[in-house]
Amino acid sequence: MSHRPYQEIRRRPSRRVMVGAVPVGDGAPISVQSMTNTPTSDVAATVAQIRGLEEAGADIVRVSCPDEESTAALRDIVAQVRVPIIADIHFHYRRAVEAAEAGAACLRINPGNIGSPDRVREVVKAARDHGLSMRIGVNAGSLEKHLLEKYGEPCPEAMVESALEHARILEDNDFFDFKISVKASDVFLAVAAYRGLAKACDYPLHLGVTEAGGFRTGTVKSAIGMGALLWEGIGDTIRVSLSAEPVEEIKVGFDILKSLGLRHRGVRIVSCPSCARQGFDVIRAVEALEDRLSHVAQPITLSIIGCVVNGPGEARDTDIGLTGGGGGSHMVYVAGNPDHKIDTDAMVDHIVELVERKAAALDAAGKGGS
Repeated sequence: MSHRPYQEIRRRPSRRVMVGAVPVGDGAPISVQSMTNTPTSDVAATVAQIRGLEEAGADIVRVSCPDEESTAALRDIVAQVRVPIIADIHFHYRRAVEAAEAGAACLRINPGNIGSPDRVREVVKAARDHGLSMRIGVNAGSLEKHLLEKYGEPCPEAMVESALEHARILEDNDFFDFKISVKASDVFLAVAAYRGLAKACDYPLHLGVTEAGGFRTGTVKSAIGMGALLWEGIGDTIRVSLSAEPVEEIKVGFDILKSLGLRHRGVRIVSCPSCARQGFDVIRAVEALEDRLSHVAQPITLSIIGCVVNGPGEARDTDIGLTGGGGGSHMVYVAGNPDHKIDTDAMVDHIVELVERKAAALDAAGKGGS
């Protein structure tokens, strides 16, 4: 079940590029991506990590290609995974050409940093010949010297100018299949830079608050920064940058999009913070349910409320609901209506069973997550 959101987000119009089979921009679903942290030359480890990201719902995965061993391994990696792979390239144009030949779907590269116009033309030719798109990735921590001298410090104007300078190089080579990011670890700087860039061009934008920190603090910073932009309709693909396992970046990314009604993948749990009125241990129950339902991809809503104050009301708007009652007996709601009671000891297993049954029914009906 779902109800119409209080506010509909109007997406910023942009052109569309393709990352393999994944569309980015022009109203396409906002894609969620992460990046591997295994040595790319270790094919087995990298493939295992990418498959874990696929299982979590990743639309796109980026891998770093700092040397020839990495681009040589890329061909074997691409052959063993389903998601499109972005090759992360810094400075060396040959790595970009090799990655294109190895089957990458996109190149993350700043054309102004790879040398002469001839080298840029070689990279553009490789991308065009192999059907690749590109991402221009501007970072506040590595702005060009002439822009730092001009502006004195990293600022939104310098970041936007850097992005447009790199874009002009590709445009001058008649290449337009690219998206742009202007990331910073400072939330205010990142948001201001993206707002400026959104007004300055119609290219799709890759959102991120870079080097956001550990799992908890990085999640908060990313949700504030990217959430503000997404709420304004800015952003076509996102990466949550956490000092945590890459799978967590995918989970947080989808949670951000789900909270704004922009993607509907997986179980969305509505739960209370718990208080003395609770009829069961809400915190432990939600922890268990989040863990045991993380594999569900279908868009299902679940309310877990400790007492009858808000329980029935929240259950009206969810597919499955649980409201705490007295004597260890709790009401289970199905499609918004009270359906039956369940004891505390069997509660979590029972809710998991109901959600999995609902997911199987959606699968059979061909109603997957978006």
